[in-house]
Amino acid sequence: MSDCIFCKIVAGEIPANKVYEDDYVLAFYDIAPVVPVHILVIPKEHITSAAEITAENSFNVAKCFEAIAKIAAEKGLESGYRIVNSCGEDGGQTVFHLHFHILGGKVFKGL
Repeated sequence: MSDCIFCKIVAGEIPANKVYEDDYVLAFYDIAPVVPVHILVIPKEHITSAAEITAENSFNVAKCFEAIAKIAAEKGLESGYRIVNSCGEDGGQTVFHLHFHILGGKVFKGL
């Protein structure tokens, strides 16, 4: 998508502080972190939200979660971390490209 900021990051049109990259996934530090470790993990293929996941594109989610496990281990999050995905405007999604937040470096209680 030409107007998607995450697609522009994937294309190299907008810089990002990359943490991980392979053929299917890109991960980079959030520009407005809310915890000490705040990394965004996105599929390189544009998928608008979790509501758009289908049998044909769901391998992208698997690739994201494979990357999340690697990144969490590399960042020393063995004692735990949170993975967050917001779906749709009412769910708090602000960038309409499927993405997962890795949140760590602090103790989370409850929801």
